[in-house]
Amino acid sequence: MNGPAQTEIQGGITAAGGFLAVGVHCGIKKQKRDLALVVSTVPAVAGAVFTSSDHLTAAAVHQRLSRQGKQVGIATVYRTLELLVESGLIRLHEFGDGFRRYEGATPQGSHGHLVCSSCGGVEEFATERLERMLPIIADEHQFRYRTHPVELHGTCRGCQHRALEGL
Repeated sequence: MNGPAQTEIQGGITAAGGFLAVGVHCGIKKQKRDLALVVSTVPAVAGAVFTSSDHLTAAAVHQRLSRQGKQVGIATVYRTLELLVESGLIRLHEFGDGFRRYEGATPQGSHGHLVCSSCGGVEEFATERLERMLPIIADEHQFRYRTHPVELHGTCRGCQHRALEGL
């Protein structure tokens, strides 16, 4: 893209660190205006995801932005989240509750998720024992793995306690 549209788009991505190239590389071919709109929302959407301690849905991201006075359509939030996932800056999770949830991709290492089937709560955990075992398991099966998302589904302590109170 050349000319004024490029300047306008670059102005929108200064804080986003080159997301236009990522978006074009990922095959997102939108009209210049739509692309500029998505790219200009990257800092706000990424900020909403990274500053949350929860695993947010697109609707929750949209609500947070609305509360901050940012007028961004829900479709733009979805497109921006897709761009951020494709760029590797945020991670997409589907915990079996019918919603896509997002979290920031951090360099602190991997972690797993404990997903409560009763209340829908999600708690993160990390354990060195699991990290040490995975390469051993893969090696035993002559398997090279790249990632290892871990989700344990069950009932959280709070729901277990509430169930016992009802007896």
